[in-house]
Amino acid sequence: MDLLTNPIIVSVILLCVLCLVKVNVLISLILAAVVAGLGGGLGITKTMSVLTDGFSSNATTALSYILLGTFAVAIARTGLMHMLVSWLSRHMASRPVLFCLVIAFISCLSQNVVPVHIAFIPLLIPPLLTLMNKMRLDRRAVACSLGFGLTAPYIALPVGFGLIFQGIVADSMTSSGMKTTVADVTSVAWILGLAMLAGLLFAVFVLYRKPRDYAAGEVTTFVEIDEDAARFNVRHAVTLVAIVLAVVVQLTLDSLPLAALIGLGVMMLGKAFRFNDLNNHISGGISMMGLIAFVMLVAGGYAAVLKQTGAVNDLVSGVVPFIGSNKLAAATMITVIGLIVTMGIGTSFGTVPILAVIYVPLCSAVGFSLPATVLLMTAAGALGDAGSPASDSTLGPTSGLNADRMHDHIWDTCVPTFLIYNVPLMVAAILGAQFL
Repeated sequence: MDLLTNPIIVSVILLCVLCLVKVNVLISLILAAVVAGLGGGLGITKTMSVLTDGFSSNATTALSYILLGTFAVAIARTGLMHMLVSWLSRHMASRPVLFCLVIAFISCLSQNVVPVHIAFIPLLIPPLLTLMNKMRLDRRAVACSLGFGLTAPYIALPVGFGLIFQGIVADSMTSSGMKTTVADVTSVAWILGLAMLAGLLFAVFVLYRKPRDYAAGEVTTFVEIDEDAARFNVRHAVTLVAIVLAVVVQLTLDSLPLAALIGLGVMMLGKAFRFNDLNNHISGGISMMGLIAFVMLVAGGYAAVLKQTGAVNDLVSGVVPFIGSNKLAAATMITVIGLIVTMGIGTSFGTVPILAVIYVPLCSAVGFSLPATVLLMTAAGALGDAGSPASDSTLGPTSGLNADRMHDHIWDTCVPTFLIYNVPLMVAAILGAQFL
């Protein structure tokens, strides 16, 4: 199979082009999957069957987002989110750079401390849009800040989502013939975290520092705050206990849906919200996270189609002749392959097992050490989350920043985060692999 006609390359290019011309990402994914299936010789019927069967691979993720969205709505309804918004409005009104850094820090907490992942964004960001407009803040800087917090912590830190991700990297490499532990991943993953931090600082202090004006629009919010929620009360205390228990469940049982259910149960039993309000919270969670959940389901199907075509193996075998024993060329090619695959699939957690089967023997053949292989493997997984149109780490920021219809998913979220994070990640991986 010719490299330029490889189904993965053709379909990913089509996906990116469709998204760049503002075709809905859900439709773009389906069309790209069909093209990949037809190019891989599956036929239209087989392609659609594999596509729908593949939804199950991301079913847990989709369920997690709905339940976490419900949990986040319940938390916001108590007024805790309103108190945070009020604090940010009082202290950050004339400090746009500090505002972005604080948003990045809050976003980091959603990965390792309060495991709601992207569910906090549609609740925290829309009420802050008016403040951003007054500061004339370029929302692309905020998109990069959110993207950093959603990605860098799980890449670099073995806590919360990070422990899950680094465990997947270690298990996938071990099952592919290179014994790896989480400690091995942690020992080099900080290099990628540092590269992303450099990208964040460049975005906030340099690239998107120039003021930008937005037309005033009606902001869509997902929750209304009770009148008595302005001051800390018993409901807030119960909510904090629910959050802590949700974190403990997530870390000990490795189940986000169960963590969200436990959190909701504690809030309801502690009377942080009434039982009759549960339906409204669930509706709010579906409204807030439903589209993202469906995109993740289709992304899982798209990944299944790519695997069924066998195009990943063809892609690797197609570039091997250009590598030889040159480690710099090998690292570059390996990273580019990872970029192409993950840009299409859009999830680092789901991409790593697919790539490990090819990456490990390829890196071993070229002569890369265990740390170098881990670095390349981890970077490959992160590339999709940092800039893919189908990634929850790009869909999440857009869901909040576009609440007034003034922020474009592709041009204001995906393109900036791709440039700010994927380029440093690739450079760090390629150069780091030469010295490890």
